[in-house]
Amino acid sequence: MHSSRIFGYGLLALMLAPGVMSAQEHGEKSLAARVQRLEDQEEIRMLLVDYGRSLDARDFVKYSSLFAKDGEWTGGFGTAKGPAAIKAMMDKEIGSTPAPRPNSTYHVLTNFAIDVHGDTGTVWSRWAFVVTTKQNTPSILYGGHYDDIVVREDGHWKFKKRVASNDIPHMDNPAPTK
Repeated sequence: MHSSRIFGYGLLALMLAPGVMSAQEHGEKSLAARVQRLEDQEEIRMLLVDYGRSLDARDFVKYSSLFAKDGEWTGGFGTAKGPAAIKAMMDKEIGSTPAPRPNSTYHVLTNFAIDVHGDTGTVWSRWAFVVTTKQNTPSILYGGHYDDIVVREDGHWKFKKRVASNDIPHMDNPAPTK
């Protein structure tokens, strides 16, 4: 009993020593870190949503702005690095004119698994590409997943690297262009 009381006083003295955080300060810092992590995850979630919205709207100016200065996109169209090159690739491969209805298309983005470590993070998510059939009903044409590396750049989360993989039908990703 006596040794546990000494240990308790020793622990209290250690916590109150200069340069050592009090239990309350530790809890507040932990709370602040947890809140920051949640805020980062929410901003990254909105990055993913903005990606889908700008892609479906064929707003490739907005779309390309979601990538870091040295951000890279790799998928069925090939690889492009940097916002200007990504925009040029999307303009070339998809074009900027929205598809007329009833031939509209859109992406469904789901299953966001976001892992943040300071100013970098990783994201895994699923996507499905939906087209309108001749009977004016939706049909999933392709399905796949994204593997992302994200980075905080100029105070905002951006894609550092986004790899779009087709799972249905399976297609191997092309080798990066030089």
